[in-house]
Amino acid sequence: MGKGLTSRADDYSAWYNEIVEKAGMAEHSGVKGCMVIKPYGFAIWENMKEILDGMFKATGHQNAYFPLFVPKSLFEAEEKNAEGFAKECAVVTHYRLKNDPENAGKLMVDPEARLEEELVVRPTSEAIIWNTYRKWIQSHRDLPLLINQWANVVRWEMRTRLFLRTAEFLWQEGHTAHATKDEAIEETEKMLEVYADFVENFMAIPVVKGIKTESERFAGAEETYCIEALMQDGKALQAGTSHFLGQNFAKAFDVKFADSTGKQEHVWATSWGVSTRLMGALIMTHSDDEGLIVPPNIAPLHVAIVPIYKEEDQLNAIKERFQPIMEELRENGISVKFDDDDQKRPGWKFSEYEMKGIPVRVAIGQRDLDQGCAEVARRDTKEKASVQLENLCEYISKLLGEIQTNLFERAKNFRSENTHEVNSFEEFKEVLNYKGGFISAHWDGTTETEEKIQELTKASIRCIPYKAKEESGHCILTGKPSTKRVLFAKAY
Repeated sequence: MGKGLTSRADDYSAWYNEIVEKAGMAEHSGVKGCMVIKPYGFAIWENMKEILDGMFKATGHQNAYFPLFVPKSLFEAEEKNAEGFAKECAVVTHYRLKNDPENAGKLMVDPEARLEEELVVRPTSEAIIWNTYRKWIQSHRDLPLLINQWANVVRWEMRTRLFLRTAEFLWQEGHTAHATKDEAIEETEKMLEVYADFVENFMAIPVVKGIKTESERFAGAEETYCIEALMQDGKALQAGTSHFLGQNFAKAFDVKFADSTGKQEHVWATSWGVSTRLMGALIMTHSDDEGLIVPPNIAPLHVAIVPIYKEEDQLNAIKERFQPIMEELRENGISVKFDDDDQKRPGWKFSEYEMKGIPVRVAIGQRDLDQGCAEVARRDTKEKASVQLENLCEYISKLLGEIQTNLFERAKNFRSENTHEVNSFEEFKEVLNYKGGFISAHWDGTTETEEKIQELTKASIRCIPYKAKEESGHCILTGKPSTKRVLFAKAY
């Protein structure tokens, strides 16, 4: 596999697209705006999904599944949510095709098969889920109701990019109902912590936890909590969101419960989700000009073993020596592949595993075997070491932990080096244009100022950080008093 990647420094967008395709993660499909997730990319997503699913279940959530189609009347029930997603909705109007009498072999929509009520293809599932919860919730004994679903959604996008923005994508969406406001807020914050834990400790991506401004909130939410990550090109990427929905959906769908005294009350709600957009975050946080880099904690394959041989008996000797080593690695939860494909040369295999970001590569030839050692290469730093075969399992186990830690620390240092405090609009524009990254600045708290700054610079307020500085200052645009810094950036 030849590398041939465009350099990140020359064209970041082209570099990203080439990695997605050359690493075998995804490709464009026959449906405009939609992607095919290829086996290797899907294996990474499956690992992420399995880890997250376990974290959800450990916090008391259960999985369910709800329809892809939402009757238009239900979709309209919560006005803000409907308005927020209206421009992205795909709508089903007919249920049948028929032969076109004017074009042999062609089909046309049957005008007599129009649906009595149009169906929205879900851009999010609050409407159909809360209509269901009306039947599920009657008493305080039914609460809290903690439900998650793994699904696909459709948000009609005109400009798409694989994983980052496609018309159809995969995600999970949690939808919970609670007896009190405090319980719902606690749930919202808890799930944001779950996301932060996963993204930092498994994906090795440092995040900033915070709250969205009013204009950036999820449509229909009273508060949106988020985790924001910084990509290598200095742009931010929203890595996950958790929403406190108040009683908006409960009132729209008349979801009530009888408390311990028999009094009828509307429930309190949350929703939260992450998507295959995290795959884009993975690529843009860690990868380099040689290809993808996958943190060991989510890697489908941890170790690729490449035998170098001339004769069949040499291959058999290497394979026999490595059999117990591979068994020990697997017993320790380390996935390993012995690549004895004789249709590809070792150099091609090295490039392939480098492109796919396999954390550790082991190469061994007859001379190495005679000396009882093998060459071990780590993907993150490209460092190589000669390791005795009897120590190989212990060495690789330790090395995988070091790679995971190094990737996180490297990304954290990058974020630190690319987070800047500014105190004037001129300084803001200069940093944004010449350095990029996160910009910590004072803002007067108004939507008008937020929108004006975005109009002038294309930078948005990514979040009001949990750890935002409490300090007296002045808005960089209007000069009005401010007591807290917020985080700006250009974003995906």
